[in-house]
Parts: sequence; C-alpha cells; structure tokens
Amino acid sequence: MQLEFGFLLGPPDGRYLVRPAADALVESVLVLSTLGAPQRARLGARRPRGVSSAEPEPVPTARATIVSPTPLPSPAQWLADLDLDAEVESAVGVLNLALRAHRAAAADPYVAEVSRERAAVIRVGYGSGDEVADGRFGEALELPRSGARRPRRSMEAPEERFAALLGGREEIHPAEELVLRARADLNAGRPAEAALQCRVAIEALLAAPGSHELASHREAVAAAANAALSGSMPGKHAAVLEDAVTAMERALKRRRLGG
Repeated sequence: MQLEFGFLLGPPDGRYLVRPAADALVESVLVLSTLGAPQRARLGARRPRGVSSAEPEPVPTARATIVSPTPLPSPAQWLADLDLDAEVESAVGVLNLALRAHRAAAADPYVAEVSRERAAVIRVGYGSGDEVADGRFGEALELPRSGARRPRRSMEAPEERFAALLGGREEIHPAEELVLRARADLNAGRPAEAALQCRVAIEALLAAPGSHELASHREAVAAAANAALSGSMPGKHAAVLEDAVTAMERALKRRRLGG
C-alpha cells in the first residue's frame, strides 16, 4: 500500500520495521520518502531574504509505503480479491502508529495523524521488496480520490461556524478538543488514552449547564480512566467509552446548534 501526501509528515525518510513488541515478528515495513521541492535537507537552511512578490512555492510530497513481509502465493489473485477499504484503513493505521511514535520521540505536539481523505494518491499492489520501496510495482491499482468528506459527527453548516469562531462570535468549548481526541483514540484502538480524555471531557461538560444527561456515564468513565491509570483495560471498557463519547458528541452538537 502506498499513500502520498502534499505535505511533509514529520518523521525522517527511511525504512522502518513495524512490530507489536520487540520479540514479535515483523508485521510490516514502513518506507518514508520525500519527493519534490523543497527537499527535506534544505528546509530551514535559508536566511530571511527580501521579496517583491509572493510566488507559490513548490509543494513537497511525502510518500509512505507499507510493505507486508509475507510472500503472496498468488499475487494477481490476491489483488483481485482484495478488500480495498480494509487494506487502506490498515495502512493508514500503520502510518498513524508511526506518526504517534514520532510525536512522542520528538516531543512535538504538532505532529498530526492523517486520514485516507488527506492522501493525494493511494495505490495498492504487489512487487519485489526493492520495487515497492522505490515506488514501483509489478501490478497495482490507483484508487479514485474520495475528496475531503464532511465528518459524520460534525454540526450542520460547519463553514458558518468556522467563520463565526474566527470572527469571535462563538467560542470553542474546552471539551470539544478533548472529545475529538477521545474519538481519534477510540478509532485508533487506544482505549487507555480515550478513557483519560473522556474523564476530563465529561467533567468539563457536566460543569456547564444543559448537560445533565451525561451524568449517567460519569461513573463508568471514571472506572475506565482508573483502569487506564492502573495499566489494566478490560475489553468491556471499550463499549462504555464508545457510548460516553457518542453521548458527549450529541451534547456538544446540541450546544453548537443552540439547543
């Protein structure tokens, strides 16, 4: 699977082995490379200079290739039978795992994860290891661009709210960011992080008027957060957190719509 983005992802170019634990088998190989100008080595090397006009700068492209180390007995049949959506989601999950690792390693809070909608190009195919790592395939499919989709949990008419927020006519409730982060953690299979985000988010919402219906989730969220702190997260907490995050999303939507 190969994804290309019209911006730099953050981690340095190279080949990286991805495994769930140090003594586990390699699950995939992640190959990161920068294409186009400005090249990564030149970024940040310039001194300020005078300009008379602002011309568009060439946009670099970051390429992420996720390679499975498992040989395919029948590559052409594999490609024909492939569940493309599942394959893309799996590849995006590997890439976001790498971005999360880079965010922690670099202690840079501004390293952001990505979605399939942000990719300029997505290709899936097969080839030798060197071929695929260099952006070549024996055979491949290029998926049609889906374009940016409106988030399914977004309020109606987000463009109007965007303008209102920038214009100072509305404010972002502190819980909004926390709930969004909890949703991202849940989607990425990080229940411990989601539980801790939920714990603070639900308290922030309950402190505001009009969110009393969230009180029924308070105890379960607290139990999940305590389990996260103790290093033990039973599977039952995932459903509890899903219910709580969904309820908080509904409460925030009503708040945005003035309900």
